[in-house]
Amino acid sequence: MLKNTTSHWGALARIFHWTLAVLVIGMLAYGWWMNHIPARADKLFYRSIHADIGYVVLLLMLLRVFWRALNPAPALPADTPAWQRLAAHVSHWALYAVTITVALLGWAHSGAHKPDYADWFGLFRVPQFTSENRDASRFFEHWHIYIAYVLMGLVAIHILAALYHHFIRRDRVMTAMIDGRPV
Repeated sequence: MLKNTTSHWGALARIFHWTLAVLVIGMLAYGWWMNHIPARADKLFYRSIHADIGYVVLLLMLLRVFWRALNPAPALPADTPAWQRLAAHVSHWALYAVTITVALLGWAHSGAHKPDYADWFGLFRVPQFTSENRDASRFFEHWHIYIAYVLMGLVAIHILAALYHHFIRRDRVMTAMIDGRPV
């Protein structure tokens, strides 16, 4: 089944979840590595790849938020405390908002940086919404990195919550996102 129900995650929601999980965790690791390697002549190449994948993350995340708005999440188990329901709701939307914010800050940095990172895998140019400006470039880059650390924290909390549900509560919250069977 493609759509979510009150008890199941639909196939499209699961595809968005796992694709974005791999991309976001990969981008966080790649971004950290990219910013900690010694200065190199080909640094622009690494940053361009990071930006190219970042545009994909932004597009997929916007599509995911749209799909989630049309397909509410399955209900948590009936014995889930109210504070955990609220925490799950807030943390999911925080993950969406912070991921989008990080991607937008990266995109803003691209337009302000010279040279920009608008050449998407050599296929076409991504329109830029900022113009070349060294101070703005630094500003967007710093905030892109700072908010990426916030995203790392949210991803860690999300993973820990999934593990809590799987190993401590022993409910189907985590496995339902894997196999699509009822929560």
